[in-house]
Amino acid sequence: MAIAKAERLMNLALCLLGARRPLSKRELRDSIEAYVEAARPEKGGSGSDDSFNRMFERDKDDLRELGLVIETVENLDGEVGYLARRDSNRLPPITLDAEEAAALGLAAKVWQQARLAGAASGALQKLRAAGLPEEVDPYEGHAALEPRIPVHEAAFEPLMLACRDRRPVLFDYRKASAAHPEPRHVEPWALECWRGHWYLAGFDRDRGAERVFRLSRITGRVRSRGTGFTAPVPDVVTVRETVAGWAGETADRSALIRLRSGAGYPLRAKAAKVRELGDGWDELEIPYGHGLDAWLVEFGPDVVVVEPAELRADVVDRLRAVAKG
Repeated sequence: MAIAKAERLMNLALCLLGARRPLSKRELRDSIEAYVEAARPEKGGSGSDDSFNRMFERDKDDLRELGLVIETVENLDGEVGYLARRDSNRLPPITLDAEEAAALGLAAKVWQQARLAGAASGALQKLRAAGLPEEVDPYEGHAALEPRIPVHEAAFEPLMLACRDRRPVLFDYRKASAAHPEPRHVEPWALECWRGHWYLAGFDRDRGAERVFRLSRITGRVRSRGTGFTAPVPDVVTVRETVAGWAGETADRSALIRLRSGAGYPLRAKAAKVRELGDGWDELEIPYGHGLDAWLVEFGPDVVVVEPAELRADVVDRLRAVAKG
């Protein structure tokens, strides 16, 4: 049904754009196959003018909502006609200076590993036509460094579309401290990549608050659930700042942990001090911020919290929750 409607809208748009004079409803009804088929009782249509009028009015409103400028013109005989003038529906030419074109060209190349690679390549060709010469290389002088945005999670594309279309979604999410995933009903706001991982920020309807979700912890399929948001979308969505806070990036104190030798490289990279204890263990001083307990749990038996006592208690509680299932 969606394909049939899309085809009908496209035919109506082309018909209105290609007309040299306003076309009446009758002429449009006789010119577009979908309207002709809908009027045939043997094809399942009602054959009534009321049915066609409702369908045409919905289609016309949909095209206008998509941005097509449709004029309503009344001729000398009082008959109403419709026309979409090309000059009213043509975007102004896009002009880019060399720096703007190069920046957009660089952005297009970043997506080579994502599902948007084909669209990005096509966009890059259009950018060249708009002002990025073939001989200009956005990487000139930096050929050894070529940025990439890896997208391996199956949830990325449906969530990206849901953010764009402002559609609530439902998915199963496994927290670091939980043994099994739980359903989450979310109004998605924005996707952002931080330290090689993708995160979704949005409004969690069940918890009535803003939440950030790591895409690699989404299990199963992302499903759309209804239309419209119940909570306002903030002007600025601080995904990175939120995740950084969880990871201790904004910490103003330290924690002392013991880490098994050869394990936990991300913890070692954050450590302010590292001391070898022997017997296969090292002692690390790391930044302590909100959410550090959830992060430490991911390293399982390779990590032991020495201090502070509150962090140790939080980690033990999470491990017990996982053990209980």
